[in-house]
Amino acid sequence: MNVFRLTGDISHLVAILILLAKIWKSRSCAGISGKSQILFALVFATRYLDLFTNFISPYNSVMKIIYILGAFSTVYLIYVKFKATYDGNHDTFRVEFLIVPVGGLAFLVNHEFSALEILWTFSIYLESVAILPQLFMITKTGEAESITTHYLFALGMYRALYLFNWIWRYYFEGFFDLIAIVAGVVQTILYCDFFYLYVTKVIQGKKLSLPA
Repeated sequence: MNVFRLTGDISHLVAILILLAKIWKSRSCAGISGKSQILFALVFATRYLDLFTNFISPYNSVMKIIYILGAFSTVYLIYVKFKATYDGNHDTFRVEFLIVPVGGLAFLVNHEFSALEILWTFSIYLESVAILPQLFMITKTGEAESITTHYLFALGMYRALYLFNWIWRYYFEGFFDLIAIVAGVVQTILYCDFFYLYVTKVIQGKKLSLPA
C-alpha cells in the first residue's frame, strides 16, 4: 500500500467521522442531504458484496466494514433518529436521474459481465456523482455550515488522493484501471469549485455559500 492510498483512506474515514459527530453532537441533520447519504450507502452495499468471499487483508476487510456501517448509520440518523430535523424541502435532487444512467452504463462498460463485477462497476460510477444532491442542496439554501464544508473537503481530498494512488500504481506496479480513474477524475472535477471556495472563504472563517 502506498502513502496516497493510506492518506486517502484516512481522509475518507475522517469525513465519515466528521459527519456522524456533527449530527450526533448537534442532535440535528440540518444542512445534510439524506439523498446523498442514501447514494453513498448504496455505493458501499454494492461494492463490498465480496466482503466474506474475497479476503485481501485484515486492513481491507476492516475498512470495508467501517464504510458500510458509517454509511448506513448516517442514513439511520437522518431518516429515523433525527428525522424531525431533516430538511426535505431543500433536499430535492432527483436521484433517479443518477441511478438509472449509472446502472445502464455499468451494464455496458465493465471489466467482466458478471453480477458482482457489474455491481462493483455500478458503485464506482455512482460514487463519482453521489455528492451532487448535497451540492445541489447547498446551492438551494445558499450556504453551508462550517462543519458540513469540512466534511465535504475531507471527502474531496479522499478522491483527489486516490487519483495520485492510481498514478503511483501505474508507474510502480504496472496497474491501470480505466473505469476507476475516469470516475475518480469526474468526482474530483465536481469538487473543484467547492475546493476553491473552501480555501478562499472557509479557512478564513467566512461562511461558504454557492451561487444559485
